[in-house]
Amino acid sequence: MEVRAEQRDKGKRLDAFLHERLPDYSRSRLQSWIREQRVQVDGAPAKPSSVLRGGESVRVEPAQLPALKAEAEDIPVQVLYEDTSVVVIDKPAGMVVHAGAGIHKGTIVNALLHRFSLSSVGGDLRPGIVHRLDRFTSGVLAVAKTDAAHHELANQFQSRTVEKIYLSLVEGKLSGAGRIQKPIARDPRNRARMTARLASGRASLTDWRALETYAAFTFLEIKLGTGRTHQIRAHMAAIGHPVAGDRLYGARASAWNRYFLHAHRLGFESPATRERVTVVSPLPSDLESWKAAIAVAAG
Repeated sequence: MEVRAEQRDKGKRLDAFLHERLPDYSRSRLQSWIREQRVQVDGAPAKPSSVLRGGESVRVEPAQLPALKAEAEDIPVQVLYEDTSVVVIDKPAGMVVHAGAGIHKGTIVNALLHRFSLSSVGGDLRPGIVHRLDRFTSGVLAVAKTDAAHHELANQFQSRTVEKIYLSLVEGKLSGAGRIQKPIARDPRNRARMTARLASGRASLTDWRALETYAAFTFLEIKLGTGRTHQIRAHMAAIGHPVAGDRLYGARASAWNRYFLHAHRLGFESPATRERVTVVSPLPSDLESWKAAIAVAAG
């Protein structure tokens, strides 16, 4: 892999720069590769602490990663719905869905393996995972128990027959309802985020409806027509109304340890019963408190 440092990268440590550009790898792993001389800056080895001048060509030769397998851990999870084909949980904010980027324990998958048999379709690290929620997004998450259910649920998501409703507080005032149809792509300037400002992205559809308006914020119900990475966060930022607390997408800092985004409702057809299932997760207490504080501040 080869990445080029830009002028805005001047003064950054090499390991920090690579972690920004290659977020799928942990900083410790990148530091290890630098020490093993698997990273060259303008054709020469460097140190993790090497400071960039801007404009350098950085070439990375990844080492073969060891095979990993998710292990069961006795971590409590709240089950909202279960049948023989699927289990739906209420994911807490701050918990990663599956291992990756240096995180191998304490995930949703680790917790579920302690209580359930999961589909093997997702492999050793992502068994049962049909869709995902970002680390600091809370709410409804469905996981397949069997391979057949996994394929069927994946088809439902792909064909867009799954209802996905979120609740979010965003910066600024909005009224009525609206639709955002902006393609989403990886941001070439910051690989940790997505952008809806490039024409080359994947087609994406987000519908929003204002529920409550405050002096500087709006509480929204959001319906996803597609399921792109960071879709709501990227789309709301693109129209100038980033999700409250979402520093990665330009929102102001808040006193809360997350951004205000909650997967409120999920509707799908159960592969086991063939009946339509709608699962709802109420707004968690921390977000209720946040919203109440906004209302008080607004007078």
